[in-house]
Amino acid sequence: MYCLVYGQMSHWGINNALNIVVNKNNLKNKYICISRFDINNYTGPLHIDIISIIYGSLLGDAHAEKRKGGKGTRISFYQEGSHSDYLLYLHNLVSNLGYCNTNIPKIQTRLKKGGIRKIIRFHTWTYTKFNKIHDEWYDENNKKIVPKSIYENLTPLALAIWIMDDGGKVGSGLKLATNSFKYSDVLYLKDVLQKKYNLKLSIQKTGKENQYHIYIWKESMPDLVKIVSPYIINSMKYKLIIN
Repeated sequence: MYCLVYGQMSHWGINNALNIVVNKNNLKNKYICISRFDINNYTGPLHIDIISIIYGSLLGDAHAEKRKGGKGTRISFYQEGSHSDYLLYLHNLVSNLGYCNTNIPKIQTRLKKGGIRKIIRFHTWTYTKFNKIHDEWYDENNKKIVPKSIYENLTPLALAIWIMDDGGKVGSGLKLATNSFKYSDVLYLKDVLQKKYNLKLSIQKTGKENQYHIYIWKESMPDLVKIVSPYIINSMKYKLIIN
């Protein structure tokens, strides 16, 4: 079992893993990393690829978990079982970049009021370098917030992951579910999307008190498709269909 250093894996991981049609039968990792001791990417700055994956996911359902004693942070990725292909796609990217083991996540069942719930998840290994991400993304009450660094780190890859994670087609446009963020954070995300990608959009109330989502207008959908389509897996392309 072996794993190459991060710089060597990055080229394969992004340029090839993005093009994989993910399913349980054909998903394979180029490298095998079962233990974090098999890799040596603990030194040096984080590469923009892993930052993009983490930032796009934290805008959605992922969360950063600071371990006991504050010695490091891990990132947890989570999806409902119906979206297992997307979760496996994320795992393929992260594991081939060397930040988690290559064991393919499996769907788990959880008892929930009203029935059985199917979920699928995985975690990165714990890194002290992820502590900064946790500190930027969470307030003193451990509630997720939008960091100012989102402007530089909301890359096309990060935006694509955000859309796949928390986007939804509504009419001829696209809704980004930002319900869990306070209004000032949603307003900042709107400004970032406008200034960085020149998208036309608006903030809309969800119908619940103090909850809002971002709606990207039909006029901007062709531009959005050009920006993110290289990173969208087949099962998520329906979100970008233009009427």
